[in-house]
Amino acid sequence: MTATSIDLWGPFLVALVVAAAVAPLSIKIAPKIGAMDIPKDERRMHSKAMPRFGGMAIFAGVIITLILFAHGDKEIMSIMTGCIFIYAIGVVDDLKTLKPMIKLVGQIACALLLYVQGIKIEFVTNYLGDGNMIFGDVACMLITVIWVVAITNAVNLIDGLDGLAAGTSAISALCIGYVAYIHGQYTTTFAMMVVAGAALGFLPFNFHPAKTFMGDSGSQLLGFSIAAFSIMGAVKSTTIVVVIIPALVLGLPIFDTLMAIVRRTMRRQSFATADKEHFHHRIMRAGYGQKRSVMLMYCVSAIMGIVAVLYSRGYTVEYLGLLAVVAMLVYVLLSDTSNRNVNVRGSKIPNERRENKEKSRD
Repeated sequence: MTATSIDLWGPFLVALVVAAAVAPLSIKIAPKIGAMDIPKDERRMHSKAMPRFGGMAIFAGVIITLILFAHGDKEIMSIMTGCIFIYAIGVVDDLKTLKPMIKLVGQIACALLLYVQGIKIEFVTNYLGDGNMIFGDVACMLITVIWVVAITNAVNLIDGLDGLAAGTSAISALCIGYVAYIHGQYTTTFAMMVVAGAALGFLPFNFHPAKTFMGDSGSQLLGFSIAAFSIMGAVKSTTIVVVIIPALVLGLPIFDTLMAIVRRTMRRQSFATADKEHFHHRIMRAGYGQKRSVMLMYCVSAIMGIVAVLYSRGYTVEYLGLLAVVAMLVYVLLSDTSNRNVNVRGSKIPNERRENKEKSRD
């Protein structure tokens, strides 16, 4: 597949417009079918019932655009089948709240569906020698399933603040698509542009203050799409796009997911146990509001995207330098929450003067 600006930006705009057009409809449908997020605990960031059927808009943007522009591509149609099933699982979860184990089994089944249809990670570059490390059938299946399920859940777990998952997914998809374009993998670039367009079309309705949530149907679909489209057959000859680039671009949510697993293991809790210890929650406790916290996370994701691009071009010093910047930024944001109640706009001196004036009046 070759690619011109129209071939890439056309599908992007169609996905964006479709998602933006369907989002208001999903808001109207949500209360009628019971797809409402009611704040029942302190973990919730909202104080009133919110529609959580916005995944419908993202789904429509992705699926309709793929049908219009890539209905003849066997691999894309195979992945689209997986997207339909993962979305269906998410819809049931949004309506009925599935048990975590049932959701996991469903995700594994969708990943196996990709593997059966030939969408799989067959080898990685052998960095210790020449050539590639070829996986056997069992290893190939396990690695593919673990990769797809891990990315799906990484995006799902960061869906805790208004606009965070949609914006981060859009940034990630655009960066992966750009690296794929550099390496001549135009089918992957096309698919990532579609995912980014659908996410950005939904974002205005989800950014703080949100009018709707995407729900598990939306967050799982975004994670699954990014994972699946990055391992299409056209990319198998370029391991950098398959695993390393998505891992770098999604570095923050992946690391956040790993930390959540470690944290819950040490506390002897289930991996599915919800808490308020994710990065976005801790940034909020550092004194930032939802909007600023989300924008900070966007910045970190964008920097990681640049790291991925530099890595793909072989600029070792540059990408290592930016990684160090990201590490310092994350440390600053997360290391100290003791001053969360300090009014940074004010000054202690005026307050002291005001107190002295009040005392003199008494």
